[in-house]
Amino acid sequence: MQVILQHDVPHLGDVGEVVNVKAGYARNYLIPRGFAIEANERRINQMHHEMRLIEQRVAKQRMDAQAIAKKLEKVVLRVNKAAGENDKLFGSVTVMEIEALLREKGFNLDRRKILLDEHIKTLGHYEVGIKLHRDVVAYIRIDVLPKED
Repeated sequence: MQVILQHDVPHLGDVGEVVNVKAGYARNYLIPRGFAIEANERRINQMHHEMRLIEQRVAKQRMDAQAIAKKLEKVVLRVNKAAGENDKLFGSVTVMEIEALLREKGFNLDRRKILLDEHIKTLGHYEVGIKLHRDVVAYIRIDVLPKED
C-alpha cells in the first residue's frame, strides 16, 4: 500500500515521501495517528503543491533547533555521585537524570532525544549529543564529580 508521510517516521521516511508499506501497518498505525495518508493520484498532485509549505515548515523547525543548539552547547551539567575505587560510580548517570538536570536549566527536552549509548559509570568529563532535528545535533558537556561528604 502506498502512503504519503505527513511527519518524519524513523526508519521509514521523511515528510512528503511516498512510501510502500504493508496495508495493516498503514491502516492500524500510520493513518490513525496522522503520520500518513493513503496515496492516490489526486493526493499525490496535492502533495506536490503542499511540499513547498512542508519545506518551509521544516526549514523553520531546523532554524529553531539551531537556535536551541547554540544555547545548549554553552550548558555544562555537573553531577555529584558517590564513587569507589578507580573512579567507578555507585550507580550511574542515566538519561533520566540528564533530562532532569536540563529541565532545571530551563530546557524542556524529551529524554528520547538524548543520545547516550550507555549509562555513565565513571567519574570524568563527557560530551553527550542531543538530537533536536534530523539535521541538528547539539552537544552538551557533563562533568561527573565525586560526591563530597
